[in-house]
Amino acid sequence: MLETSARLLRLLSLLQTPRDWTGTELAERLGVSGRTVRNDIERLRGLGYPVNATRGSVGGYRLGAGASMPPLLLDDEEAVAVAVGLRTAAGGTITGVEEASLRALAKLEQVLPSRLRRRVNTMQTYTVPVPRDEPGPRVDAGVLTTIAAAARDHERLRFAYRNHDGTESRREVEPYRLVNWGRRWYLVAFDPSRADWRTFRVDRIEPKTPNGARFTPRELPEDVTDRVRRGVSAAAWRYRADVVVHAPASEVAERINPAVGTVEALDATTCLLHTGADTITSLAVHIGLLDADVTVTGPPELVEWMRKLGERYHKAVQSPFS
Repeated sequence: MLETSARLLRLLSLLQTPRDWTGTELAERLGVSGRTVRNDIERLRGLGYPVNATRGSVGGYRLGAGASMPPLLLDDEEAVAVAVGLRTAAGGTITGVEEASLRALAKLEQVLPSRLRRRVNTMQTYTVPVPRDEPGPRVDAGVLTTIAAAARDHERLRFAYRNHDGTESRREVEPYRLVNWGRRWYLVAFDPSRADWRTFRVDRIEPKTPNGARFTPRELPEDVTDRVRRGVSAAAWRYRADVVVHAPASEVAERINPAVGTVEALDATTCLLHTGADTITSLAVHIGLLDADVTVTGPPELVEWMRKLGERYHKAVQSPFS
């Protein structure tokens, strides 16, 4: 019985690879007869695994998708990766998956060998999440799947959109990609009414049903990555500023990541940084971390905060005996 169970697990592992296996190949791999392979295939089907078979010279067996979820066979690294991913999902930015993630994690940890359970628990024990100044927006899992399905089926997406200033507008777009950038989710879409590509924050989207008409997919423009990067950065900012940095554009670009802003060369030794942040304080601190002389002319709130920080830093290094 143990030999048969081990052979079934080995057979299941082979069938999970993305290819078709002939009965002869499986028999050779398992060291059994073709008849035994056919019997084992029937046993797997009886356990709920949908093993598909095709006839002909190029036919064979392959594990397909069934109507219900059968047991999964994971190797050590896959099991650890799934456990870590479930822990992350339980406290992530997508609502509606926390409880399901915890249930799945409990089931997985119950059957993990002690050596793997120790690895997973060690990672949790010795990992400290960085606290955030402001909680990130949460996105409903149903909204994500609705958008993804519309993109898959090439159907126009109709939705109410809450703009940055709090006003609402009705939109109908051709959805193409979902982008997870830091703590936020974004939709990259083509807006026919504006005849241009647009980026929308998913946490501000309220889908309307039914979807719109089907559309013929367009080719993403060559610069779409850079365009989305700029759009995503700007969409996340509450406060914006154009800062003259007295350093070459190439040097400043190397010091920041795309989420911080974009750099435009003014001459060989100065550049203009288009940047922003959720708070004026964060914006002022980020500018100070550029490690270069800067000229800040606005907005007025930023100028005032830069002045306050300068005075505070000056007092911090003054000797009490001077």
